Amino acid sequence: MDLNHAIQAHVEWRIKFRSAISKQEQMDFAAIAADNCCPLGKWLHGEGKSELGKLKAYSVCVQKHAAFHVEAGKVAQAINSKKYAEAEAMLDVETAYQAASLAVGIAINALKKEAGL
Repeated sequence: MDLNHAIQAHVEWRIKFRSAISKQEQMDFAAIAADNCCPLGKWLHGEGKSELGKLKAYSVCVQKHAAFHVEAGKVAQAINSKKYAEAEAMLDVETAYQAASLAVGIAINALKKEAGL
């Protein structure tokens, strides 16, 4: 698993959300809200767990990753409900989404460091 790519992929959700807002597109809420559908989530719940599951940073990463997907799911739900202004506001700084996005990046970096990757 390329953890640098995983960080970038989670950062890019903001762009995907803004695109969906501007195009008024529906999003796959179930896949976005689940923490085991993206490549990082699949790895964390599979190979990553068997390789790094005993590390403290691993459990923190799993927790922060799940929290990110909860917040991302809320944004997707607002978009699907055609609450575009609300969804856009959820992407601003000092929001739960922003905090979760930053936290997952920090957690992935901490996992990389502790695992020596």
